[in-house]
Parts: sequence; C-alpha cells; structure tokens
Amino acid sequence: MAETSDNQDSRAKLVTGSIAGHLVRQTAPAIVGVAAIISVGIIDAYFIGQLGAAELAAISFIFPVITALGSLGVGVMVGINSVVSRALGEGDHDRALARANLGIVLGVAAGLALGLVLYALRQPLFVLMQADAEILPLIDEYMAAYAMGFPLMMTMMGMNGVLRGQGAAKSNTAVLIIYSIANWILDPLLITGAFGIDGYGVAGAAYATIGGWAVAIILASWLLGRHDLPVAPSAMRGCNWKSQLTAISRVAGPAAFTNSINPAGLAVLTAFLAAEGQAVVAGFGAGGRLQSFAVVPLLALSGSIGSIVGQNWGAREYDRARRALVQAGLCCIAYGLGAAIVLFMAREWFAGLFSEEPEVLSATTQYLAISVWGYAGFGVLIVVNGALNAIDRASNALALSIARVLLVMVPIAWFARAMFDSRAVYMAELAANLLGGIAAAGIAWWVLWRNPHRDGPNG
Repeated sequence: MAETSDNQDSRAKLVTGSIAGHLVRQTAPAIVGVAAIISVGIIDAYFIGQLGAAELAAISFIFPVITALGSLGVGVMVGINSVVSRALGEGDHDRALARANLGIVLGVAAGLALGLVLYALRQPLFVLMQADAEILPLIDEYMAAYAMGFPLMMTMMGMNGVLRGQGAAKSNTAVLIIYSIANWILDPLLITGAFGIDGYGVAGAAYATIGGWAVAIILASWLLGRHDLPVAPSAMRGCNWKSQLTAISRVAGPAAFTNSINPAGLAVLTAFLAAEGQAVVAGFGAGGRLQSFAVVPLLALSGSIGSIVGQNWGAREYDRARRALVQAGLCCIAYGLGAAIVLFMAREWFAGLFSEEPEVLSATTQYLAISVWGYAGFGVLIVVNGALNAIDRASNALALSIARVLLVMVPIAWFARAMFDSRAVYMAELAANLLGGIAAAGIAWWVLWRNPHRDGPNG
C-alpha cells in the first residue's frame, strides 16, 4: 500500500503520465469516499424521519449549519493539500513533511477553538434562523454533542489533507469509508434504538457521527505511517513555523470560508422557508440531502483536481495543470446535465424515500423539479475553486463564492418570494449555480491563462 520511492522527485506522482488517467485514478476512489460521507446524512435523515415531522424539520435546520462547519474542515484539508502538493512538486520532501505535521496540529487547534464557540452560540444561532419553540430543544440536543466532538472532525480532515496532497487517493478514501461505516452501524442503535438499546433520538445521530470520527482518526494515523509523509512531530523541529503556518493558512482560511459560504447561504434560505411552515422546511432539507448525494462525483472531482494542479504548478508544468482543469470542467458539464435529467424524471420516487406526508412530498418534489438544472454550473464552480486553491489563489475562490451567495442567491430569494413563495428559494439556488459556473470559468481563464500571477512554482 505504501506509495514511496527512493527517488525524491518521484514523490510528486502526478507531474508525468496521462492527465485523464490521473483524473480518473484520483477521482474514482474519491467518489466512493465522498458518497460514503454524504450517505451518512441521508441515513441520518431516514432514521430521524421515522421519529416524526418535527424531528425531520429539526435536522433540516441543522443540516446547513453542520455542512458549513464541515466545510471549515474541508478548508483545512484543502490548505494542507495545496502546500504539501506544491512542496512535493518542487522536490522538497522535508518541507512537505513539516507542512503536513503542522497542518494536522493546526486542524486540532482550530477544532478545539471552533467547538467551544459553537457550544456557546448553538441556541441563539437557531433562534436567529427562525426555528420555532417546538423543535429548538431537539436541535439543541444534537448541537451540544456535535460541538463537543467537533475537534475530532477537524483532526480527521487534517490527516486526510496530508493523504490527498501526496496523491494517496485510495488511503484517503479508506478513511472516509471507515468513518461512514461506523456511522451507519451506530445510527440505528443510537437514534431509534435496537437490540435492547434505547435510542437517543436526534442526539443519537450526533453521537454516531462522533464515533465515526474517532474510528477514522485511528485508521488515518496508521495509513499515514505507511506513506511518505507520516505523523512525525520531530519534522517540525527547526522549521520556520511562522512561515509554514502562514503558507497553510493563506489557503486554508479562504478555502474554509469558500466552502462554508454555500451552506451558510442555504441556512439563510432555510430561514426564509421557515415562514412557509415545517413541512416546507422538511421538504427542502430532504431535497438538499438528495442533491448532496447527486453531486458526489462533482465534489470528488473538485477534491482531486487540487493535488493534480498543485503538483504540476509546483513543478512548473503549467500547461498540464491547465489541461487538467479543462478536462475536469467538461466532465462537470456532462455529468451535471445527466444527473439533473435522472433526478427530474424520478423526483416523486426520490421524495417518497424520506416522508409519506403529502406536504413534505410536495415540497421535496417541487425543489427537485427546479434546482437540479444548476448542477453543471455548480460543478464548474467548485472544480475551479479547487484549482485556484491549489495554486495559492484562494482569495479569488473566496470572492467568487461570496459573490455567488450574497449578490445572486440571497437577493433573488428575498425579492422573489412575495411572488413565487417557496419556489423563489429554489430558483435563487438555480440562478446562483448557473451564474456561478459562468463566472468561475471566466476567472479561471483570467488567472491561469490570460494573467498567471507568478512564474514561480508557488504561484
């Protein structure tokens, strides 16, 4: 399983060979891993849906918040991936190892700090989102446990960033699969109860997630020891901590906000829908989870493009990096349209997986009828963001994502809801994805083709 070599340059495995082949080999395992993670949310919704509509509405409020928080972990992972892959592309293994270990430490520290903040703010946050008094106690049960376990998630993401940066796609996927399997096993035991074990209701979903993170960390630690960049605190001695942490944070900070701005926007949309009633919120949440699963290949591709572009940019193979991005973008368009057709045609069947209540079914079906046509644009957006992060242009990715949510999604939902009720929210999401994809393509052309920011490998 070890992907090592005595030749230092060979540690940058993605700077030679077929670009299409690298995209397939890095993305295919990632699809499995991302699908496993997304399936956790769907299984959570399935078992929580058996408890009642109030519980399903509670998890619908929780979903965009924990997605945004998970995106902070993704940001740390992206930052580590970026700096590690570029260091390997430059042939500097010692610097890559130091950055890898500092990145893991950064993830742990950020998890502790954010977990405490989340625990303190968990109640006012959902009051601000317009959650009603009936479901606030259910939300609080989940979020109190989730906040205390949050450092484990950030640790897992930091370790996965190290695996991704060195192109260890199979090992990265193994960690995600083990996390998901542990969660699948614990969900029915801890949510509804089984084998004589009393369930904990909505809070049980949080306990299952925390258990999955703990198991994944154990596996990730073992796998890192079998690769070129193991957990080795001694590697941090003598390195310029300030310089290396700055390099990681310069990408991780904007990447974290880039990834969290979309679920934050969805949280705002959920607040808008709260005025329409619990059934509409529950339907929106169920549709959102289906959508999350449908875009798994796009999410996987956005993750794999970072290591490919990062290593080639670091090795000054700029044309290879650009060709990889073009091929990834074309894949996004083809897959996005195909997935949209499938979900649109079978939207009523998919909606029935989560609830039998007519109002919830109607809301889910209506959401799928409108929102799915933006998948291709969303795919282009996140793949371009992955490439920008890889070449140390995370600020461009952040600006693009902020503009998509604050200049398109939220204003359209706000101004159109008087005329189109809940459909205004669905149309706002569609417009944001389509316009975001077009804008992303333009920024990619300007940054990587028209106006490369630097000739050096760190550019």
